[in-house]
Amino acid sequence: MTTLPPIRPDTFRVACSSCNLRELCLPVGLSHDDLEQLDTMVATRRSIARGETLFRSGDPFQSLYAVRTGFFKTCVASEDGRDQVTGFQMAGELLGLDGISTDRHSVDAVALEDSQVCVIPYDKLEDLSREFTNLQHQFHKIMSREIVRDHGVMLLLGSMRAEERLAAFLLNLTQRLQARGFSASSLILRMTREEIGSYLGLKLETVSRTFSKFQEDGLLEVKQRQIQILDQAGLQKLVNGTAAC
Repeated sequence: MTTLPPIRPDTFRVACSSCNLRELCLPVGLSHDDLEQLDTMVATRRSIARGETLFRSGDPFQSLYAVRTGFFKTCVASEDGRDQVTGFQMAGELLGLDGISTDRHSVDAVALEDSQVCVIPYDKLEDLSREFTNLQHQFHKIMSREIVRDHGVMLLLGSMRAEERLAAFLLNLTQRLQARGFSASSLILRMTREEIGSYLGLKLETVSRTFSKFQEDGLLEVKQRQIQILDQAGLQKLVNGTAAC
């Protein structure tokens, strides 16, 4: 049986009430008293080095993980042995929701850069949610957001051309980063072009060619993983009014 990665010696107490991501994460909308109760539950923070796995498919489900710093990808092994990327998660987002239904994780969660997560024991979260309806409501909103995002990915893969898929992906990424105080037009991709292609259902060559076309068309300035969006309206036009997912 695969065991969960050990908590490192640098694990220490976390206070949701003092976290600068509290308006993006699980505590959003909670009162001061509710936050104090949540602080007692979120007791540890775990550091995950780039390339390390937070949990693997088949591991027992015990906790949710709120990304405090860094960037993750979730993926599953395809029949030919390659990883199929199912999502990218950044600071303020939750990992581990995949394990709720079966009590085991169904994906691997891999750090794309040195990262930290807050560990939220699920049994304690359930107990606290029964006591505080605001917490339960926020948790349901997070789960609903994940469902909406999954539907968006299905739309990408089912009805959009390569250019539309990449444009929608970049728009969504910048919107999420902007909500965290980063630039709305300048970003550094934490994932490789191959990982982007896996997520969007595109070949590596197609992703690279589409990035080059966007640059030729004046939509982007591309320097390896550094992206400068020059024409956001042009990208949105490519998506044909469909909300980025």
